[in-house]
Amino acid sequence: MPAEPPLPALRLTIDQESLAHNWRELDRLSGTARAGAAVKADGYGLGAVRVARVLQQAGCADFFVAHWSEAAELAKAVDPARIAVLHGPLTDADAAFAVALGLRPVINSLEQAARWIAAGGGPCDLMVDTGINRIGLGLGDLADPQVSRLDIEVLHSHLAAAEDDSPLNAVQLARWTEARALVSHRRAALANSAGIMLGAAYHGDLTRPGLALYGGVPCAALQHTIRQVAYPEAALMQVRQIAAGESVGYNATFVADRSMRIGVISLGYADGYLRCWSGKGAMQAGGARLPVLGRVSMDMTVIDLSAAPDLREGDWVTADYALPEAAALSGLSQYELLTLLGRRFAR
Repeated sequence: MPAEPPLPALRLTIDQESLAHNWRELDRLSGTARAGAAVKADGYGLGAVRVARVLQQAGCADFFVAHWSEAAELAKAVDPARIAVLHGPLTDADAAFAVALGLRPVINSLEQAARWIAAGGGPCDLMVDTGINRIGLGLGDLADPQVSRLDIEVLHSHLAAAEDDSPLNAVQLARWTEARALVSHRRAALANSAGIMLGAAYHGDLTRPGLALYGGVPCAALQHTIRQVAYPEAALMQVRQIAAGESVGYNATFVADRSMRIGVISLGYADGYLRCWSGKGAMQAGGARLPVLGRVSMDMTVIDLSAAPDLREGDWVTADYALPEAAALSGLSQYELLTLLGRRFAR
């Protein structure tokens, strides 16, 4: 048998205590409602199974994914009956899969309702579109006889602008409240991370935080509550000295104005550290800030080691990746910063 490959020169350190802290705070802020957890996109890039186990220990009991393949993986760690699949049964095979594993589909159309009923049904969730105009039944669809045949665990809607002081929030709240009166259900959910901070009227019975669990700060009201969770780290592949006047990287976008000690790390845009970090990003080591020099490459980034003279090949540095600040600097959203992190990171 071939030897196991060594660990990569990239790792993503996940602060599990901060992850649990963030859920507990969001649960507390949800008042009489309970907080669930959106763990779609592989737990926002951190590893859905790992994330779910931490959140379960913290007290979380409801989990949301987008795709059926995500649900199959998550069912290794979570009771399938506690997993809701947001995209619903698009095919008969999806419905049969949900029945076989005991998963809860989120019904988004009358066609999906009919498909679920034909498959034998069972508990499901229902999404009502109240103004975001993505997936979900309109209010006018709720009188359809097929809806009354559904065994609805959670009646959902989704806010379009919860992080903003938008009049659309009140409109969606009113429509969701109307839907709750029209459809029989056990629990109701509207608020995402930012929606929790809109107040008790938006909480229903269940909230669905996502970004804030993982260190994102979608609104100012959460900035002193949420802790950073994800820390991308890379090993130094090479340390070298360059002279004044020498350039670094593709297209010579950085030219040294002095003799410099630089390092090459095993991190690039193929790992989700995109070219927008060129000349902007920085790493940290022992309290020293190590700016990115020149253009980020596919698999490599060059950093200035002037402030860390003791670093050697094989030593590790940590990317500046506190999500609100990183988003402002890079131009990427906090969601993109997390979900772009590639598969080459050891998590």
